[in-house]
Amino acid sequence: MLANIFPFLRWIKEYDSSSLRSDTIAGMTVALVLIPQSMAYAQLAGLPAYYGLYASFLTPLIAALFGSSRQLATGPVAVVSLMTAASLEPLATMGSEGYIVYAILLALMVGVFQFLLGILRLGLVVNFLSHPVINGFTNAAAIIIATSQVAKLAGVYVDKASHHYETLIRVAQSAFDYTHLPTLGMGLLAFAIMIGCKRYLPRIPSVLAAVILTTCLSWATGFNHDATVSAESIVSPQAQNTIAAFNSSLAAAEGLASERTLINKKLTEAKALGEPLHALNIQHELNTLALKLDTVKQQTHVLRKELRTMLFNGVELSDGTLAFYLQQNVPPNIQTDGRTWRIRVSNTPLRDSAITMMGGGAVVGSIPSGLPALAVPAVDMTVVLHLVPFAIIISLLGFMEAISIAKAMAAKTGQRINPDQELIGQGLANMAGAFGSSYPVSGSFSRSAVNLQAGAVTGMSSVFTSIMVVLTLQFCTPLLYHLPQAVLAAIIMMAVFGLLNVSSFVHAWKIKWYDGAISVISFITTLAYAPHLDKGIMIGVALSLAMFLYKSMRPNVSFLSRTLNKTQRDTSITGLEHCKNTSVIQFEGPLFFANASFLEDIVTEKITENESLKHIILSAGGINDVDCSGAEALELIIEKVHANNITFSLCAANNTVITVLQKAHLLEKIGTEHIYASAEDALYNEHRAIHSPEDEPDKHLQEAYLHVS
Repeated sequence: MLANIFPFLRWIKEYDSSSLRSDTIAGMTVALVLIPQSMAYAQLAGLPAYYGLYASFLTPLIAALFGSSRQLATGPVAVVSLMTAASLEPLATMGSEGYIVYAILLALMVGVFQFLLGILRLGLVVNFLSHPVINGFTNAAAIIIATSQVAKLAGVYVDKASHHYETLIRVAQSAFDYTHLPTLGMGLLAFAIMIGCKRYLPRIPSVLAAVILTTCLSWATGFNHDATVSAESIVSPQAQNTIAAFNSSLAAAEGLASERTLINKKLTEAKALGEPLHALNIQHELNTLALKLDTVKQQTHVLRKELRTMLFNGVELSDGTLAFYLQQNVPPNIQTDGRTWRIRVSNTPLRDSAITMMGGGAVVGSIPSGLPALAVPAVDMTVVLHLVPFAIIISLLGFMEAISIAKAMAAKTGQRINPDQELIGQGLANMAGAFGSSYPVSGSFSRSAVNLQAGAVTGMSSVFTSIMVVLTLQFCTPLLYHLPQAVLAAIIMMAVFGLLNVSSFVHAWKIKWYDGAISVISFITTLAYAPHLDKGIMIGVALSLAMFLYKSMRPNVSFLSRTLNKTQRDTSITGLEHCKNTSVIQFEGPLFFANASFLEDIVTEKITENESLKHIILSAGGINDVDCSGAEALELIIEKVHANNITFSLCAANNTVITVLQKAHLLEKIGTEHIYASAEDALYNEHRAIHSPEDEPDKHLQEAYLHVS
């Protein structure tokens, strides 16, 4: 009983010094990959980089202790990070305080849902996400994730549009106007280091090597070069006027947003009091306000874009400070500092006394030292209701990724994986992580592979990984200050390249064309609706369910004939001829309300097209169940067959079907003498019953029934 509640007791009682040594090395190796990866994935999720570390110090430990896999490495992953951003973007500005609170709440919801699925033994619910849907979504997500990092790689800043492809167009336009070459160089160098290590130095963690080398280079060359100046230092009336207009626009948007909140409360109160007319007037007021807010937001976007496209040259003054001139307005015969400066513009007002000018590349910057305070996540029911569908999708996606990885490793280690226990482990990890300021996590394919290759024996390796992350948060955060953002972008792009698998579309199409079609449609819709990724998944799931229902309503029906080796085969495949007097119909699938009329139509068609038909044999070997509608349809079929002076037989029915037919009193209507164990017995006896010894059997059945005559 204790082992079921605490699965780690199964392996900890056999733990020895050899396992400790192997797990220590594996845990430290995984941590060296996890630390930079988690920071990159946190930014993909729209959070400050250090929240990736917060998501990595509790979750690996809890998942390893309470899950069933001993080598699964849990933590931030690309697809779940992208889904987190897609879920929260409509609610708050990325990176804001409210956004962080919602991300932590989402982790709690994901954890609760996964934990409940595990406790209730409902791990099979993940089957609703079919392989074609996951394949299409994963390939699309890989492209979305990779392209979302292009802006950081080029060192440009753009506002996100309502669709991902529109954002990419903005990035391309900004990159065409101005690309920060040192930033691009850092990103390309990181790619070269990671690819070179994987090819020539596979024992060295490629991600860690890229982080160490580029961070040292960034520190040594002064890659990051920001300056905080007053508005007067920007010698450009155009820039100063645009800054003032931008601040005014932001203030107007904030005022309208506050007013919308108050009106929403009035609308809720009016509905609660049962005042529909008053609620209608408030709704009209709310719609009008929404239009005004959209207009102001568009104006803010235009002003922000204008500020970001302004390029300045710095001129050193006599007192050692810098004055900034637009590049096209630099006075002649004045020596500049040789740098290109830009204004850092975000979603907050620019303070006249403290404007940040960027004269270099972007780095991670200051990371708070120490562990986050453990706290209960703030629960807002309005936000919870909005996040429920996203939490369900992330839960299922994350678990499918984790269980797939765990099973793949178990095939090599011989370990037994319990999906329900893994759900409990992942759920507890997400819930515990939420108390430690984590966003949703899952099992990582790349880090799990590293864990296995490094010799991990038990879940203790993940405990050592967590310890390494804790030590990093406590003592090593200053060392990460100069890590270039472009390197984090390169890390993400390298990680998701492995998710691309074009051959899987071809493979699915070859097996079943409709699976290939569902996979392609899921891929296209996910790309088209990005960043609203839930729509792509929902369309794929709806198509999968629709295909399942269609196949259930029209199951495979084949007509059998006897071969020379005394077996029954489908005539459409083998090309065998039919007997003009006997038809053997094989129905494959449960006979229930959705397809009962389909079988009736098949039999009716057979009777109509063959006037010589004397006997129908229903081969029920493929029927695994019959419901009330199926039994009623079968009764109508028997009556229709008998009305046409045709005998009816049943063969190869299992006990479940026989029991249902017996309760429906259909065995009496068929006649026990027409119930057979196999189609061979039915054919032999019924053929002998309808043919006299003097009759010449059908030509194609001469070999089959020679002994009859």
